[in-house]
Amino acid sequence: MTPFQLANFIEAGLWITLGGGFLLAAIFKPAARSACVGTAVALIAFGISDIVETSTGAWWRPWWLLMWKATCIIALILQLIQ
Repeated sequence: MTPFQLANFIEAGLWITLGGGFLLAAIFKPAARSACVGTAVALIAFGISDIVETSTGAWWRPWWLLMWKATCIIALILQLIQ
């Protein structure tokens, strides 16, 4: 495993763990459920994209990985401004 791959796996673990925290918040804080679920899905999807990135070697290629990551970032920004 290269340092690049290791760093991406660590980063993926961070995003997925944060997403799991938002899922727990959605369970225990019903008032914020929809915002927490949306944020959790975006963070977990972003973490999974980092796992995919370990095999592609870059976040911008192939094109669909770039779009995947951009979609996650847009979703997170939208959660922030709501």
